[in-house]
Parts: sequence; C-alpha cells; structure tokens
Amino acid sequence: MDTILLVSFAPIALLLVFGAFFSGSETALTAVSRGRMHQLEKDGSRSARDVNRLVADRERLIGALLLGNTFVNILASSIATLVLQSRFGSRTVYVATIVMTILILIFVEVLPKTLAIARTDRFALAVATPVRLVVIVLAPVVNAVQYLVWRVLALFGVRQQDVEEVQAHEEIRGTVDLHHQEGAVEREHRDMIGGILDLRELHIGDVMIHRKNLISIDADLPPQDILQAVLESNHTRVPLWREQPENIVGVLHTKDIVRAVIERKGSVTGVDVAQLATKPWFVPETTPLEEQLNAFRERRTHFALVVDEYGVLQGLITLEDILEQIFGDIPDEHEELERPDVRRRPDGSFLVDGTVPVRELNRDLDWNLPEDEATTIAGLVIHEARTIPEAGQRFAFFGYQFEILRRQRNQITALRIIPPAMAKASAPAKPPQA
Repeated sequence: MDTILLVSFAPIALLLVFGAFFSGSETALTAVSRGRMHQLEKDGSRSARDVNRLVADRERLIGALLLGNTFVNILASSIATLVLQSRFGSRTVYVATIVMTILILIFVEVLPKTLAIARTDRFALAVATPVRLVVIVLAPVVNAVQYLVWRVLALFGVRQQDVEEVQAHEEIRGTVDLHHQEGAVEREHRDMIGGILDLRELHIGDVMIHRKNLISIDADLPPQDILQAVLESNHTRVPLWREQPENIVGVLHTKDIVRAVIERKGSVTGVDVAQLATKPWFVPETTPLEEQLNAFRERRTHFALVVDEYGVLQGLITLEDILEQIFGDIPDEHEELERPDVRRRPDGSFLVDGTVPVRELNRDLDWNLPEDEATTIAGLVIHEARTIPEAGQRFAFFGYQFEILRRQRNQITALRIIPPAMAKASAPAKPPQA
C-alpha cells in the first residue's frame, strides 16, 4: 500500500518541479540585470537574446508564468486529495491542505526564488529558452486574460495607457546612488553620471553667468583702453556694447586683438576693434543644457549670450559652464584652488555667498538641499522664508540652519550655514522630565 502511495505521488512531484521552474523563472527574469543581458546579447549570447525578448513584454511574461504556476499547483493539490482520500477518509481535505502547503511553500516558492535571487543572471540565462516556448504556447490564453483584466480595471478608472513606466534616467540615477551608498561607486563618479543625466532637465538659466557678473567693454573706447580691459578680464572672449551695457554688438576674441597688435608691431593705433569682433549669438534662457551643448558642437563655438522671452539680456553661457555640470568646478590658472565664495569655519559651519548655486553646494559638500525651488542659495532662503530676510535673522529648513550675515538692498549677499549633523549637535538639550 505504501509503495502504491509513493508511486501515486510521482506525478505530484513532477508537477511541483514544474511549479518550482515557473516560480524561480518569474523571480529571475523580473530581477535580471538588463544592462548585462544587453551586453551579453551584443557578444553573441542567444540565451541573453531570449531574456531581452521576454523582459521587453513583462506583462505577457508574468502572465504566462503565473498561469503555468497556478495550473500545476492546483492540479498537484487535486491529485494529492484523490490519492489520500482512501487513506484518511473525511480528513483528506485537511491532510492534503497541510501537506501540499508545506511542499509548495518550501520546494515551489521559497527554494527556487531564493536560488533565483542568489544567482539571478545565471538562472535567467538557463531558463530563458524554455520560458520563451511556454510564453509562445500560452500566448492565446494570456492575451485573453490580459484583455479581461484591463476591462475590469477600466471599470475603476484605470486604463492601460495611464500606466507609467519607470524612466530610464531615474533608474540609472537610483542604481548609481545605491551603489554609492554601498561603497561601490565613488562620490565623484556618482556626481559625473548624475551631471550627464541632468543636462536634459537643467536649462541655461540655471547655470548661466548672470548679467550682474558679466564683464563687457564699451566698443567706443580707444583701442588701447579696450586692449587693457581685455587683458585685465582674464577671459578668452569679451562682449562689446554700445550706448548701454545691455546692447551687445559683438564678441571680441583675445587672440584676434592680440594678433592685430602683433601685426602692427605692438601698436594698437588704427585697429578697428569692431571689425575684429564676431557677431553675437543670442540663445533663450529656457533652452535645455543638452540642446545647448549640441548647438555649441554644431556651430563650433564656446560662447553665447542669454536673453529672456522679451529679448532682454540676462547673462552668458559658455561650453565650460556646461561641462562643469558634469565634471564639477574646473579652475583655471587664474583661480584659487579653494572657492572664495564657500569657506569652512573651524566650528564646522560654512560662510557662503548668496550667489552660489544650490546645485554646486550639493555637489561640492555632498549636501541634499532642494534644487527645484531656486537656483542660488539666497534664492532658496527667500523662497522658504516667503520674505526677504534682514541681516541677523536665522532660519531652519530641511535640517540645515541659515543665518543671514549681509544684505544689500533686496539681495542676500552672505550667509552662514550649519549642516544637519552640526545643527543637531548645537541644538539645546531638552530639560529632564520630572
């Protein structure tokens, strides 16, 4: 009798093996590294090609695996009930339920899923081809089930086109940040990758040199004065204006005026500076940095003037300004190694100029201040305070403490910032409970 019982359990064991196959395949194929599979497919792996085809339609893949897993588990439980009925009589349902629950939990769910998590890519490559055949065979049934599911969901206002897919950029950013927290990716590398991804989200107005800091020269000055101003600017290109600083009429390249002076053996007499200047290129401040970078490459230039929607000059943008969003600050031979606008104090706080961009503070100091509300740190404080603070006022936002040190007219020119770790340490202790 026991031998007959064991033989009767043979098809149940086979069905449990199929159930384990479906369960493990679901876990492995949904957690597989798409980047590694893509590279393996490029290297000629057919299994990786099958994995990529399966993952490309996750809804159909999961539907087929769930259908197969559900079918074999129910069939195995039904057969077990029939086999045990002659032995346990009226208690068959309870015994079959307990036995099959234990078997399915351990050997169909936990064991294969644990193996799939531990060897995700290897497991996925091993099962890709048979799973693809299963998906093809079950496609008509899965399509019918999907149609019925979306019809039911539509009754509750959920439509298939409303389902949001995870953006590739955010997936890459989250993966890199996670590996940084685990120590596998250095902060500089994380910032560079994040900077590349941000080029599509940032606009020229977020990173441009504002017109208040713009160095320009009156084109009607004597050539000697223009040459002196160009040399003192320490810039390769300098805008020229007439009548008023906002009326830019050209951009003077240092090498052009120096070449003209050399041709005249050191004399600037008779040099027509206006003829040496190139026509200014104006771009809107709402242009994404990615588009502007491509425009710089197409025009083979590194310099553009920025205007708002009314055509009013707002500042300038250079190729270096865009590259600094990827690589961080790139000091030249005329700049100090340490930033003069961000100074660390012995007590751990920071003296920061109001014009410093929030994004640069986050990158240089590994802070986490919001970058969507304002471009500069002064703008962020004004936005959160809902007023223009006076010198001496203090605020606490996002775990940081801000103290206004100087204010010039309606502009915050200097702040003292205490980061979260110091802010907690400097907070007054609560009195002991009675």
